Amino acid sequence: MGPRFLAALLAFVAFALAGAQPNDFHFVILGDRTGNAQPGIYERIWSELGELHPDFVINVGDTIQGGQDTTAASEWRALRPLWDRYRYPMYFTPGNHDIWSAASRAVYEQQTGHLAFYSFNYQNAHFIVLDNAEDPDFSGGPNDGQMQFLARDLAQNRDRDPKFVFFHKPFWLIPIKFQSGQFPFHQLIQKFGVRYVVSGHGHQYVRAVQDGVTYLEAPSSGGKLKGEGFERGWLYGKVLVTVQGANVDITVKEIGEPFGQGRSINPAK
Repeated sequence: MGPRFLAALLAFVAFALAGAQPNDFHFVILGDRTGNAQPGIYERIWSELGELHPDFVINVGDTIQGGQDTTAASEWRALRPLWDRYRYPMYFTPGNHDIWSAASRAVYEQQTGHLAFYSFNYQNAHFIVLDNAEDPDFSGGPNDGQMQFLARDLAQNRDRDPKFVFFHKPFWLIPIKFQSGQFPFHQLIQKFGVRYVVSGHGHQYVRAVQDGVTYLEAPSSGGKLKGEGFERGWLYGKVLVTVQGANVDITVKEIGEPFGQGRSINPAK
């Protein structure tokens, strides 16, 4: 057994004992499906997504139109045939169209198989989903209970990289617009090395970077556009994310004809 082989073997054993896996995967982020859902958009996005063969799919909320406790479960069930056609693992983020009452919260958790806020690992990456679906103005960030959960979770996963945080309403828009990281959520995630924060709600692609943290608002995946202009982030599409080691490559992909022109945005290029 040569010295190089022995060194490689020892490095592999140390890596295995640490419980980590090398990152080599890709996933898709979907924006809001609802909020005046436009016919055919969500279905077309899934059709295009099926050609990508992602390791999993995660959304930013507003999966159903919602608003009525009596019809919430049936709205979720109506989407099952589409998801079952592709059978990719799915992770959900609660939006205000998904949760608006105690009854709708119970339906959401039953239908998605997760609590409204939770976390999971994929290889050596870490993902946290928070719930601000019922926050009326989404200006203050996560409530105290979720901030405590976030702090504990990040501490327990401090060595994982990269780390992503998802929630529906982008309360970070105003402070980040003014290039200020002086709010508790940002200070906490920066402390623990979170690199990406992803939201929805606005149906517009937005990207901003503050203190090494990239904030994204995903484009619409079906909810009606509230403005015009691809260059201003008004598009129907999805976000493609490739993770290799510590490197993360993000591409926003517009839907194809007749709903869009299939254009791409890659901020790193």
